[in-house]
Amino acid sequence: MKLSISAASYVGCVRHNNEDMILVGDKFIRNNSYWTMVDTADSDRYLIALADGMGGHSSGEVASSDVLHNLQYYFSDLPATLGVEDFNEAIFEWLESMNNIIDSKGRVEPRYAGMGTTLVALAFYNDHYYWMNCGDSRLYRLHGTALQQLTTDHSLSNLTGSGQHSNVITNCIGGGCKTSFVDMVQCTAEVTPGDVLMLCSDGLTDMLTDLEVLSLLENGADASKLCKAAELAGGFDNVSATVIKIV
Repeated sequence: MKLSISAASYVGCVRHNNEDMILVGDKFIRNNSYWTMVDTADSDRYLIALADGMGGHSSGEVASSDVLHNLQYYFSDLPATLGVEDFNEAIFEWLESMNNIIDSKGRVEPRYAGMGTTLVALAFYNDHYYWMNCGDSRLYRLHGTALQQLTTDHSLSNLTGSGQHSNVITNCIGGGCKTSFVDMVQCTAEVTPGDVLMLCSDGLTDMLTDLEVLSLLENGADASKLCKAAELAGGFDNVSATVIKIV
């Protein structure tokens, strides 16, 4: 299949620095936008990931950058023939290692103490698609006229059953989480021509309702247009999105 991919990451209207970052293949996007067309027949793997850093000052942007750079290197270095279970195990091992790296950096340099990041990603590997999630960044699927959130927020509001989004998350990479976990789903059957997948930080979904996102995607909005709509709605946080059109 061919994937038309747009990505955008902006600081928003209130914050002074952007702690979000996006990875598309081997490109890292922060404070700009990017577009590419990818044919999955040309490679045995491809990775799209979004990280929303936390920690204030420069710490959050360091955490999100470190995690995406490390994941990109690790993913590109995996052997080409891992089955589903072995691939899952490899990602779990990476998460444990990455969590230790982030925490160790905080112990060595006090300005990085407590920094952390969410992670949501879509991976094509060995003829299968997988999504992974740690935190409250999200992956959506537009199938026909139905928009569905595929990931589950690891947040206090979701844990308590509150309908209102909370900035208190219960799982992340670093951030003092000693038992970080990642949801991993093999989703090959859900990646079909005509569908649109969207990864985003909570800076987008805090500003736009699902109905507004649905309307924008149905009208062909790319990642930059979605982020600009979130900024027009207030832009209280950094806002990042990746739109993947399966053609």
